[in-house]
Amino acid sequence: MNVTTTHNRVEVMHGVNLDMLGKRPAEHYGNLGLDELVTRVRRYAHELDLEVRFYHTNHEGEFVEHLHRLRGLTDGAVLNLGAWTHYSWAIRDALEIAAVPAVEVHLSDLSAREEWRQRSVLEGLVVESISGKGPDGYREALTLLKREIPG
Repeated sequence: MNVTTTHNRVEVMHGVNLDMLGKRPAEHYGNLGLDELVTRVRRYAHELDLEVRFYHTNHEGEFVEHLHRLRGLTDGAVLNLGAWTHYSWAIRDALEIAAVPAVEVHLSDLSAREEWRQRSVLEGLVVESISGKGPDGYREALTLLKREIPG
């Protein structure tokens, strides 16, 4: 019996305040709500023949725990940490433990925002950090992961 293992599973994880999309300043975050964003990302994944799952929490410890469970459950991750990007060393450590290729995504252009938003604790750990491309940044992230996932 020949068993084929697919390596196309991607976890998309949304962090703090991402459930408030549509209520946040449109000039930074656009007009899509989280559900609409998930629908778009699901479509992007389907176009790339990726199996995608979604996770969201506003609780840092829950985000960390979910990262701990990724090894063996997914082949890569797309992460939008929200404000945790700038200070959560616990999330960085958990991603390092998960040991899966990851791409960081931000809807807004962090380089054009406040100084404190221009730093990411994931720098050097992720395959790439994408910001300022709105929902299309997720398509770019999935495309990058498709190339990074061992297969």
